[in-house]
Amino acid sequence: MKIQLSPSCPFNLDFTLCCGQTFRWDKHGEWWYGVVGDRVFKVCQNGDELEFENVGADFVKDYFGLHDDLPKIFLQITKDKYVEAAVHKFKGLRILRQDPWECLISYICATYKSISAIRHMLFNLSRRFGEKVCFDSYSFYTFPTSARLAKATAVELADCGLGYRAKYVSETARMVYVNGLEFEDLRKATYDEAKRKLLDFPGVGPKVADCILLFSLGKLEAFPVDVWIRRVILRYYSRHFPSEFVKRISGEKSLSNSEYEKLNLFGRKYFGEYAGYAQEYLYHYERMQL
Repeated sequence: MKIQLSPSCPFNLDFTLCCGQTFRWDKHGEWWYGVVGDRVFKVCQNGDELEFENVGADFVKDYFGLHDDLPKIFLQITKDKYVEAAVHKFKGLRILRQDPWECLISYICATYKSISAIRHMLFNLSRRFGEKVCFDSYSFYTFPTSARLAKATAVELADCGLGYRAKYVSETARMVYVNGLEFEDLRKATYDEAKRKLLDFPGVGPKVADCILLFSLGKLEAFPVDVWIRRVILRYYSRHFPSEFVKRISGEKSLSNSEYEKLNLFGRKYFGEYAGYAQEYLYHYERMQL
């Protein structure tokens, strides 16, 4: 199947899948292959045409955020020359609507890890506790359910490379399996309400919660602050903070929750309702400068 993309509303598949918001996509030739929920699908882009197999057009449009009005978003977030340069460099990058359960566990695993290490952990988890699916002569694994991870031992999870995160994944999976978690309710809740609920889960701090809200629940005002975004703020936006605060966080290895919230609130107020888009463009732009 194919979708004809509008030139007035840009989309770039490579930028979207390579910007660090998702971890279980691989490119074979011209095709990207990914597992979402219980199915594998592949997708490729040729100019203004998006071709895909094994899913429907509505799913593709929703998953890749093709309903987001990027020209309108760009008008609102290009507040200065640095973010303007990021948008110009990676125009067409879109925020995905990932599976919330997988996103929750993925970002618990992502704490203080490189993207390659996160990919390795999630592959091990899926291979050991997910279901094998064959597609186009390749083998894939669905992401394990909360029931499956809840029944896994801490040792089994640690063997997947999770380290201390194994405890958090185990406890979170048990909470979701026993009590349930209506992700649709989180989508309908306000940003603050949904964030408070996510913070109840072991291993979910403010940054992890913001990533889940932005990359799976459509909360485009979320503004995750990691080491890259802190670096961007210190280099280009420090004038918005007291000098004593800037000096303090410049010398710290990690942020306290209160320090995080100050940077997070700045991003959400400065960039507005689409702060999450600004965050992802700035994040990817900063990483690609190296």
